[in-house]
Amino acid sequence: MNDSSWGAPRRADYVGGGGPPDQRLVSAGPAYDQHDAQQTRPMPIVPDFPDAGRDAEDRGGRDNRDRRQVRDDRDSDRGAARLSGPLFRDEHPQEPMPSPQPAPEPEPPKRKRAGGGAGRDRKRAGRDLRAAIAVGAGLGVVIVASLFVVKALFVGVIAVAVVVGLWELTSRLEERKQIKAPLVPLAVGGAAMVVAGYARGAEGAWVAMALTALAVLVWRMTEPPEGYLKDVTAGIFAAFYVPFLATFVAMMLTADDGPERVLTFLLLTVVSDTGAYAVGWRFGKRKLAPRISPGKTREGLLGAVGFAMAVGALCMQFLIDDGTWWQGLLLGLAVAASATLGDLGESMIKRDLGIKDMGTLLPGHGGIMDRLDSLLPTAPVVWLLLVIFVGSG
Repeated sequence: MNDSSWGAPRRADYVGGGGPPDQRLVSAGPAYDQHDAQQTRPMPIVPDFPDAGRDAEDRGGRDNRDRRQVRDDRDSDRGAARLSGPLFRDEHPQEPMPSPQPAPEPEPPKRKRAGGGAGRDRKRAGRDLRAAIAVGAGLGVVIVASLFVVKALFVGVIAVAVVVGLWELTSRLEERKQIKAPLVPLAVGGAAMVVAGYARGAEGAWVAMALTALAVLVWRMTEPPEGYLKDVTAGIFAAFYVPFLATFVAMMLTADDGPERVLTFLLLTVVSDTGAYAVGWRFGKRKLAPRISPGKTREGLLGAVGFAMAVGALCMQFLIDDGTWWQGLLLGLAVAASATLGDLGESMIKRDLGIKDMGTLLPGHGGIMDRLDSLLPTAPVVWLLLVIFVGSG
């Protein structure tokens, strides 16, 4: 059987359906001869329509590659123009710079008032120095006038100061510590103590002190027993601290040159405080007792000693009968020490109470007790040294 018996095969057309591609042929069309068959090389049969899913995947991949290529090209152009990206900063993104804030407009210059620096100087020490100087001058006039006019009048000034000081002290104790020291027996006994010291000397002062303590014990018995011990203890302390120490000023006044002795006592105490303040404010660096009074310095203490010794020498030489300058040096040294200890003692009390001043009666000074703090412990020291140096008069 020759090849023609099979019929000439037509061109291969894909008609769909199953089966391998080489079997999906149909016979049609004119026959071809052996020569054509020999001249024609067989070609691989490739389907015209490949798998649809694979084609879509290929197209999606090409699209994604195209988009990535476009994005990379755009980033490359942008990176060429901006070289501050992560590639040039140790691969860390750079924090955004804060937007610049507009510079504040300069304030118009303030007019400098005359005496503007004086206002700051007035309160450099925490007090109004003008008010303090005015009040101090007023008190000095009253003291000197009563001292050299009528001695008994000055005794009354001492008694009034004692009663006001007791009121301030007992009020602060009750406010801050709930300690109720009886004021009535203290005030009556304190005034009597000053008068007894002036009239009867040291013996009268001691007797009045004992009677005042007894009166405090009895007066407090009229109230409930809770807190009795602390109340009477505070009362006896107040009686000794304020009126009894002040009695030595009245005893100084009994001498023939009593006004001069009291004036010497006042001048030395005031000058000691002033010298301590002036030298400490200008040169003070090393604290004297920082836990008690941070404002006091060792340099200020030296200033107090120097000022007090100089004034003491002058007072003993020219004011006190039979006094000499070297006695004044010793007296000034003792006054500087006692005045400083008295100031520290009241500072300790105020720190324990948590207050700055004992009162507000004297502008620029605080209360009466804030002025008596260095005077009270200095009074017995001056009285004793004057008795030793020149006698009781």
